[in-house]
Amino acid sequence: MTLFAYPQKAAFGRVLPKTKIYQYAGPSTAMKKLFVDQVDQVAWAYKLAPETINVKATKTVPEIQVFTIALKTGELKEDVLRCIDKAIPFPILFELAYDGKVKAVACYKRPSEADSTKWVLSVYFETPWLAADAPRAALPLMLDLAALYAELLRAIIPHPAKQGESLQDHIARVDAIRARQKEVTKAEARMTREKQFNRKVEINANIRTIEQEIADLTGKT
Repeated sequence: MTLFAYPQKAAFGRVLPKTKIYQYAGPSTAMKKLFVDQVDQVAWAYKLAPETINVKATKTVPEIQVFTIALKTGELKEDVLRCIDKAIPFPILFELAYDGKVKAVACYKRPSEADSTKWVLSVYFETPWLAADAPRAALPLMLDLAALYAELLRAIIPHPAKQGESLQDHIARVDAIRARQKEVTKAEARMTREKQFNRKVEINANIRTIEQEIADLTGKT
């Protein structure tokens, strides 16, 4: 997983007031408190668009925005990102900054097929914390912004895409892996609590079955 070097000509460099986010997202009082407690500043850092990087727009990805969020602590609830995504009608790539470190975070954001004025958000993916001055990769050369968006997301998504796998199928597979991993964690907890030996054997067999499913999904068979 890596961070990307965004072209200077795409720099937007505007602070996004929290009040402006509130205006468009309509957050609850509890959500506003999260912003106050966890977010120092939100900056609209880059705009990747035809006029800034000379890559053509598509219907689903007319532009890609890059936001940087300076944190007050090392924690940021995912709900805060969803609130910002709700307020901005474009795909967004976030970079979180704290204590000389940075991490990239994003979800797959696409227009709803039922209502093109609304957006559908996947789960969020993130890189580990990296040094703020760590080397960055150049933007991939792609034919359009939808293809570029897919490549930028794939750099964050765990478990590499399979040959010919679409972005939506890739994300669905990673979601399935996460769900199976949670099942293993719950089953291991049950096995620890279980007193009967025969039940422990059954639970352990179930764990092995789920782990094989995970191996199949990750391609590590």
